[in-house]
Amino acid sequence: MDENAEIGSGVECYTVATIHIGAYATVSQYCYLCSGGRDVSSLDFRPTKAPITIADQAWLGADVFIGPGVSVGQGAVVGARSSVFSDLPAWTISSGNPAQVIQKRIIS
Repeated sequence: MDENAEIGSGVECYTVATIHIGAYATVSQYCYLCSGGRDVSSLDFRPTKAPITIADQAWLGADVFIGPGVSVGQGAVVGARSSVFSDLPAWTISSGNPAQVIQKRIIS
């Protein structure tokens, strides 16, 4: 976690790979950051892992799921209860399952 990053109550970080939370980023209550999984193409479901990056000034709304290997760009906002399985660009607002960019974030 970088300076002034915030993690809300009830957040879970499954840290089999690095999870980085940037400066002034907010991870709201009950989010789940999952940096590991299982390889469903292998007979033994061998473990997999990939780092997660939540960039500076990003905000994850309540109860957001972030999957392995995902990067949330600088200043990006993810709506409550969204599930993120691929990278989200900087300065966008996303929501849904799977999360989709719904608009650019305009800063005034």
